[in-house]
Amino acid sequence: MTGSKDLPPSATSFGHVFFNNQFRAKPQWPSPNTDLSGRTAIVTGGNTGLGYEAAIQLLGLKLSHLIMAVRSVEKGGVAATSLGQLYPKAKIEVWNLDMSSYESIQKFTSRVNGELGRVDMVLLNAGVLPLAFDSVKGTGHLETVQVNYLSTMLLTVLLLPILKSKRAPNGGPGHITIVNAALSLAAKLPNKAAVPLLPSFDEPRTFDAQEHYNSSKLFAHMFLWNLVDYVSAEDVIINLADPAWCKGTELVRTSNVAIKAGTKVFGALAGRSKQVGASCLVDGLVNKGKESHGCFLMSWDIHPFASFLYTAEGKIVTERLWEETLVELEFAGVRGILESVRTGRPT
Repeated sequence: MTGSKDLPPSATSFGHVFFNNQFRAKPQWPSPNTDLSGRTAIVTGGNTGLGYEAAIQLLGLKLSHLIMAVRSVEKGGVAATSLGQLYPKAKIEVWNLDMSSYESIQKFTSRVNGELGRVDMVLLNAGVLPLAFDSVKGTGHLETVQVNYLSTMLLTVLLLPILKSKRAPNGGPGHITIVNAALSLAAKLPNKAAVPLLPSFDEPRTFDAQEHYNSSKLFAHMFLWNLVDYVSAEDVIINLADPAWCKGTELVRTSNVAIKAGTKVFGALAGRSKQVGASCLVDGLVNKGKESHGCFLMSWDIHPFASFLYTAEGKIVTERLWEETLVELEFAGVRGILESVRTGRPT
């Protein structure tokens, strides 16, 4: 199988890649015969935007059980009621999950492990793009890096043994699709020489909203580069999926009026619909199989990782980020979990 690591880095400019991805790529919808009856899916940030639309598409494929993991249970309940009216045969639950809180993530995964007899697929959709500097009180990290990278990777690792053990007998591997972005390919990572790297993003004086967002998505490429050495595609398939720029999402919900207006205009002129954007995420969960393990999916196809990862410097920074991330998350026993998943020993 030819994965993202095996492909040569893209030789075209980001502008060319963006144009082809945004305007020329054609959706790959699930087969009409796709049937998710009996399966359980978790969708983070599933009460709005692409997460909500992806939930609709999964339920439309006869998904039996949906866990909507959301920060606001009240808002999640409103969304769940709407989904329940559309798909009354499905079991739809709303569980609390605050992606800015390590404690919340640990409580959530403990609940998944304790209450669910089966988990087949997980869509890690929750993400932020704050345009003003904001650090997370509990960790001191920039919110963008905390939510989009550190918390997402913690949740991924904690879910690995659960998906491995709670998949259906003879039902194939579990699936984790993490929402990513084409903008990861444009990340400049100007502070790449910083040692340590992660704390260098926590300085207000160097804050750059767009660049830090791009970097947070690039970090997912770098983490996945190493993660697949621990996880077999026979157990859990993990991939990153880019939905492209979509209109009508709430990614910039915390922005000022001018930016919201500009985003709305750009979305109206060039954005994909939420339905098409969410299809990229569902594609990663449903259409793509073992060939997509450890891959970055863009335009409904396997795409190379960001070019930086293939360079000598990029490999050094990738290893530094990996080690820093494991140290940051050591309180949750991530090293032991990864070794356990790789060797098959229980955690």
